[in-house]
Amino acid sequence: MANNREQNKVRSMTAFGRAEAAYATGNAIWELRSVNHRYLEPHFRLPEVARPLEAQLRDILRKSLSRGKVELTLTVKPNSVETSGLEINQPLAQALINAAKQVTGGEGAQPLNPLQILQWPGIISEPEADTEQQSATILQAFREALEQLRANREREGAELAKFIEARLKGIEEQVALVRELLPQILEAQREKLRNRLEELSIELDKERLEQEIVLLAQKADVDEELDRLNAHTVETRRVLAGGGAIGRRLDFLMQEFNREANTLSSKSVVTDTTQAAVELKVLIEQMREQVQNIE
Repeated sequence: MANNREQNKVRSMTAFGRAEAAYATGNAIWELRSVNHRYLEPHFRLPEVARPLEAQLRDILRKSLSRGKVELTLTVKPNSVETSGLEINQPLAQALINAAKQVTGGEGAQPLNPLQILQWPGIISEPEADTEQQSATILQAFREALEQLRANREREGAELAKFIEARLKGIEEQVALVRELLPQILEAQREKLRNRLEELSIELDKERLEQEIVLLAQKADVDEELDRLNAHTVETRRVLAGGGAIGRRLDFLMQEFNREANTLSSKSVVTDTTQAAVELKVLIEQMREQVQNIE
């Protein structure tokens, strides 16, 4: 049931998550930032101690997110240095000192800087038990930061859904307006044609006049476009209600909306339908911009 509820949520791709957890000798701090992207594109910034966990971290991420460019930064902060918490490889350190003496000319040579010795790979290590605890803590903090990121994406997604719903209502209002005006528009076009013929002193037989009026009505008839616009609003609401990874589906619907609005504009014979087509395009473009941020 919980999984179904999560699937029904609209998620933005823009969000931030942060979590911190402590272990025996330090703290693990995760910061996650995501923005919109066609695919899931993670970029991990890990200290050396966490490199062995990268494959596991990526697997956890893929199970949680579907799309978005995600920056994932781990900072490991040790507690105040305590010699008891560090292990120094004495044989390796001595071997390093002896080797340096041989290279630099024996006992009278300049001694090695202690910090240089400590920086040598393998000189300092943490106890094995602490490494295991550290890894577990890093994973725990990662899951917490990821959960916070998801919660923020869902919160932002809910706002995007409200924004889109408001534009869908605007589209329905424009469609209803044009549909209401259609009989008047067609009658006005018939009258305009008759007046024009009278001005030009052109007499058409009744049958020919009716043919011209039918052709004019066909050109101005946008019932199909209005029906499809309404169908697209219904489908968009259905997709939003389903939630989950719906961004690509919504993007396709925006293209369909645009196609009908363009056809409506091309068939426009009066300023009323032209203005409605322009308003539709504005509403559709506003939706399209926000749909780019939906997972």
